[in-house]
Amino acid sequence: MRTINKNVVMLGWTSFFTDFASAMINPILPIFVVTVLHEGMDKLGIIVAVATFISYGLRVISGYIADRYGVVKPLVVGGYLLSTLSKPLLGLTHGYKSIALIKSFERLGKGVRSAPKDLMIAHYSQKNSSGKTFGFHKTLDIAGELSGTVFLFGMLYVFGQSEAVIRNIFYATLLPGIIGLVIVLFFVADIPKPAAVYGRLSFKLTQNDKTVIKSLLFYFLFMMAALNDAFFTMQAKSVGIATLLVPLLFVVSTTMQTLTSYIIGVWTDKIGVKKIMLFAYLSGVFSQLLLYLQTPLFTWISYGFLGLFTVASLNANRAYIAKSADNRGLIYGIFYAGIALFGAVGAYLFGFVWEHYGMQQALELSLISTVSITFLFLLRWKYLHG
Repeated sequence: MRTINKNVVMLGWTSFFTDFASAMINPILPIFVVTVLHEGMDKLGIIVAVATFISYGLRVISGYIADRYGVVKPLVVGGYLLSTLSKPLLGLTHGYKSIALIKSFERLGKGVRSAPKDLMIAHYSQKNSSGKTFGFHKTLDIAGELSGTVFLFGMLYVFGQSEAVIRNIFYATLLPGIIGLVIVLFFVADIPKPAAVYGRLSFKLTQNDKTVIKSLLFYFLFMMAALNDAFFTMQAKSVGIATLLVPLLFVVSTTMQTLTSYIIGVWTDKIGVKKIMLFAYLSGVFSQLLLYLQTPLFTWISYGFLGLFTVASLNANRAYIAKSADNRGLIYGIFYAGIALFGAVGAYLFGFVWEHYGMQQALELSLISTVSITFLFLLRWKYLHG
């Protein structure tokens, strides 16, 4: 880890504190929506769909601006500023529409900063070490998520799970958010503007860019087929896991990610992206299968496999783009936009099925879909490589 550039380290600490704040919200927001505000699962699906689409849809635009005009750090700082200021406002909401609006602003900040941030990490990565560098950054990222989740559990344990406590937790996200903002503003150097930017009259995708986009389609489909973590939370509630323990389910997921992120990054450089993606898809399928079995023990284990799927797929895809794309900022943006579009459609559909046909049907649909996509991924791999 001594070879990791100091700017990547500082970006990692910024992500640590920002994800600390996010983790104080995400595990309890679905419960807040459904059991405190008495909105339905279809309304939760709408919130997730809108927030997801805004989060990732804006990344293609910020990625294009970073590549086309060489504007990188201002987008990163602006994105963190928007997320920091919007999270506490959730404490003032009283219905699903206002929550969807605030979450959209919060995710808008993530959408603006993510592609330029990945471009910075790729720039500061050493040759043939992009997997390791992204793995290191992701380790700090999810360590913040883990710490924030443990902090949330402590708050709920000490002060209870009343509506007032939950709203005060939302307000308290301002402090870690500001710490992360100060780090990225004063301790991270912008990357040099490419010389080609000044004289570039046209901008288009190269053949390498198109090949990368085509390879990402299976991942987009899998993200549409897999249940979002908000649905994981409500499944946990349905099998009898108490609200107080819900943050610990996220601790299982984030601990798994923290322990494996750097190692998976190193192995991505060694054995290649496709093998890591197969591992990710199988982990995702197991997480859906364990949810489908509907026992508290299997639900706890499913969060571990969810963590493996998340960290392996993100590290592998981000490293793949760093190695193979020519317009990396734009391709990072398209990568996140694809997740947005497919993830938002999936969240809306599963929320609708859950509300009108029942949880069992939603779990069954997700399991069949993820198994089918993994099988198609294997068939394509065999077709291409014999």
